[in-house]
Amino acid sequence: MQAPPPEEVYLAFTMSEAESACLAELSMTDTTAAPESTAFVRSTFMMKVFCVFTALALISLFVSIGGKQLGRSIALAGHTESTAPQEVVIGNDVLSVPANMIRFEEQRRDGVANRLDLYLRWPQLDGYSDAAKDDFNHANSGRSIIFVSFGERMMSRDMSGRLQPIYSSMIIEPGQTGPAGTRIYEFNEKSGYLNEALVVARTSGAEPFVARCLVGENAAESLQPCERDVHIGKQLSLTYRFPRELLADWGALDREIRAKAVSLLKSDG
Repeated sequence: MQAPPPEEVYLAFTMSEAESACLAELSMTDTTAAPESTAFVRSTFMMKVFCVFTALALISLFVSIGGKQLGRSIALAGHTESTAPQEVVIGNDVLSVPANMIRFEEQRRDGVANRLDLYLRWPQLDGYSDAAKDDFNHANSGRSIIFVSFGERMMSRDMSGRLQPIYSSMIIEPGQTGPAGTRIYEFNEKSGYLNEALVVARTSGAEPFVARCLVGENAAESLQPCERDVHIGKQLSLTYRFPRELLADWGALDREIRAKAVSLLKSDG
């Protein structure tokens, strides 16, 4: 067997000698500096433990605060209890509306808008609050929420004004007796309102109450199946949708909705 070259023998020997020297030096270092090294390790360990527990405490605090905020946000589900007024300009009319009456979160801001959607609790006609959350979330069997929309007028006549020139040729006479002196008419096939009925209440010396209501399955699936629009302000059209049960109190309903809408309009002064 051929012996390795001299250089390789020298290198192997040199590395072995160096390794022995390093091991000896480490052994001496461990022996002479053991107490100081142990104290340093313990100090470092305790500092790490302290930092870990501090971090966990901070995380727990943030989670608690964030959880409460998130939980409240989820509980509100897009509602707000704020009554801060939002000033909204639609055409030539200005509305000042408490934030908790405004139905959609993105509309709760000051400025110009094409329309504004509200929701109100009947008969109080107030906005969302914690006390009324079951009504606004439809958690009970009663139906008491009314949807109200403001927009610029698109027609020269409101629903009452359209009764004679338009609706009268679309309904089937003689109709049926409805609640509180109303008359309910089916629409004919050419009207375009096949799944709706026209509700009319004629009053002496005043314009008639006119509303359209869904019928059949569509009505059963809707929380506010009836709709009426009226003109208010300078150039606004107000549309409100309401539960069919409120037809029994249509006079007070129409009067109070109009009065509430007028109270939200800002005067020129």
